[in-house]
Amino acid sequence: MNLSESKDFIVNSGSLKDVRLFSRDVFEKLNLDKNLKEELVLAIAEAAQNIVKHAYKGIEDTDDKMQIKISLNDNKLEIGFYDKGKPVVEENIQHRQLDDIKPGGLGTFFINQIMDDVVFKKDQKKWVNHLVLTKNLSNN
Repeated sequence: MNLSESKDFIVNSGSLKDVRLFSRDVFEKLNLDKNLKEELVLAIAEAAQNIVKHAYKGIEDTDDKMQIKISLNDNKLEIGFYDKGKPVVEENIQHRQLDDIKPGGLGTFFINQIMDDVVFKKDQKKWVNHLVLTKNLSNN
């Protein structure tokens, strides 16, 4: 089965619920294992939250939108995130130490554990940031 769906979301924490709903709806169509579906929704929600928290840090009210595109081709699931926030500096992305027990700071850890590949691309003209999460579904 091949699929490609995308949706724009206003960049604020209030949109994160809609991001999760959109993701779940798409994954329902793919008939994925419940646990895998929930892991993928978690990875998407964490990535979207990072856009809100970091790419738009210090920007309270914006009409900017982030786009999330979920595609499946030949058992390869790709989830693209596009935004116009502050450019990502990959060297600065790191999760906190796992033994530092406190809330927050583990989003990138979870994303990297769930997904097979996490890549920032610089090839999008109309977007500043383009993150692609990949999961090979033939391994699951």
